[in-house]
Amino acid sequence: MALRQERKRLGEILIAGGVISPTHLEEALAMQKSLGLRLGEVLIKQGLVTEEDILRTMQSQLGLPSIDLNRIVVPEQILRLLPENVVRKYTVLPVEMSNAQLLVAMSDPTDYFAIDDLRLASGMMVKPCLAKKGDILQAIDRFYGRSEAEKAARDYAKQLGVTPVAATSQVASLGVTGMEVVDEESTPIIKFLNTIIENAVNNKASDIHIEPIDEELRVRFRIDGVLREIMRTPVSMANPVVSRVKIMADLNIAERRLPQDGRISYLVGGKAIDFRVSTTPTMYGEKVVLRILDKSSVILEKEALGLVGKDLKTFEELITRPYGIVLVTGPTGSGKTTTLYTALNQLNSPEKNIVTLEDPVEFNFKGVNQMQVNPKAGLTFATGLRSLLRQDPDIIMVGEMRDNETAQIAVRSALTGHLVLSTIHTNDAASSITRLIDMEIEPFLLSASILGIISQRLVRRVCPHCSTEYETGPKEHVLLEVSVSTHLTLKKGLGCTYCNKSGYKGRIAIFEIMPITAGHRQLIDRRATADELRNYAMAQGMTTLKQAATRLVLEGVTTVDELLRVTYVNE
Repeated sequence: MALRQERKRLGEILIAGGVISPTHLEEALAMQKSLGLRLGEVLIKQGLVTEEDILRTMQSQLGLPSIDLNRIVVPEQILRLLPENVVRKYTVLPVEMSNAQLLVAMSDPTDYFAIDDLRLASGMMVKPCLAKKGDILQAIDRFYGRSEAEKAARDYAKQLGVTPVAATSQVASLGVTGMEVVDEESTPIIKFLNTIIENAVNNKASDIHIEPIDEELRVRFRIDGVLREIMRTPVSMANPVVSRVKIMADLNIAERRLPQDGRISYLVGGKAIDFRVSTTPTMYGEKVVLRILDKSSVILEKEALGLVGKDLKTFEELITRPYGIVLVTGPTGSGKTTTLYTALNQLNSPEKNIVTLEDPVEFNFKGVNQMQVNPKAGLTFATGLRSLLRQDPDIIMVGEMRDNETAQIAVRSALTGHLVLSTIHTNDAASSITRLIDMEIEPFLLSASILGIISQRLVRRVCPHCSTEYETGPKEHVLLEVSVSTHLTLKKGLGCTYCNKSGYKGRIAIFEIMPITAGHRQLIDRRATADELRNYAMAQGMTTLKQAATRLVLEGVTTVDELLRVTYVNE
């Protein structure tokens, strides 16, 4: 074979093609020794060439064919010619066999050590063809993991009593002449992932966790705030599944050492569902979490929040004030965004200019100007908020007060006639005040601008299909602050198919609303502690999170276990 006889080096090829100069080559070779990278990687890192430049030059100088691996499928008998550990070591893929020659996709066909090893491993003459490194890595994941994926997809679908799901859009086009064309949506990995996604949406999960653990790949759904293990498959499926998610989210599939974030829009049952994607490297490989943003499941009516009595009245009074700050606090996944969106829905009218700054935008409002932060482009909460103030706003919603600068601008906005709605991460309403003071907000400015703070949690509802009454013991009486002599009957779920044997179905919010009064302002001005602020609010009649949860337990809506899970017993 001509290539084996000449054994041209990459540097020579690029100089001959006029892509780099001899001086560039000398500098790159010197850098290569210190970095320990291949020459092509160094040249790309220096910005002298792109991967496309290298492939195009090798194609013209060496007369090698190129191949689009995204448009073909490799038969099982071809894959068996080279073990997975070998193709991963050299980043190559066997593609086709003809006349005792094995066509192998390579990003660097001048790696002659690799070609010699491939010849020994396969027992055949090796004929290189050109492909991008990222495409090769993706194809390795797709083809070498597909038999296990096919079985996993079948087993999982059988468990659900459904057919493995192929996506609705079809992708098929001509590949190399004489080779089978892949229908992308029918590959096992894609069916496997589609089936998982659709099952998660149908079960009203909020998150999908796909994580390698030792020798297995574990899939879990967060349903009603609690993670449930759905299945385990061989860990060899991890890379193909993660790569597929990255492709859907337009992430870099070759980057496995750094966290990445992206978004997916997916059609489930005829409705578009958005997913927020996060990948992170772990000891056993990359973990993926997909946050499900199902807009159709959000009911933006204040009655649907779970507010009752004086809390509902206080909520309405706070959000209808002309200026000031209203904060919503609670852990991730406690429904803060839903509460803010509900407030915006009540306030939205043609007479008001409402602007939002979010990370990300989770719900599209007609008539509301929504902006999404983009730190990579320099658009942070602080810079975005400054920009919004020049847009003549009446009401501003800031997704989160993450730093001192954002908090300072929000306070100044409230003091200059704007209603500001935002969230902050604290354990209760009173702690939000001390948190803002810790962020170097002057107490006199804070006391003059803050209107009220809403702390919230989500508790699971007892499943209506399997709920049963039971008589309580002394432990429940103490927790619920009910006299031991009082006969008390509560409800719990036994577990059924409707609730996946959990005993719970759906969630409801509990609230702790602390409107800021003149007494609070005096306490804030003298830098009172969170306990002092809290005790004063309770003396003024504030319902705590524990009291709100206790009411739902006594009404049979939730359980003592849920009260313990989401609130502090010593409140």
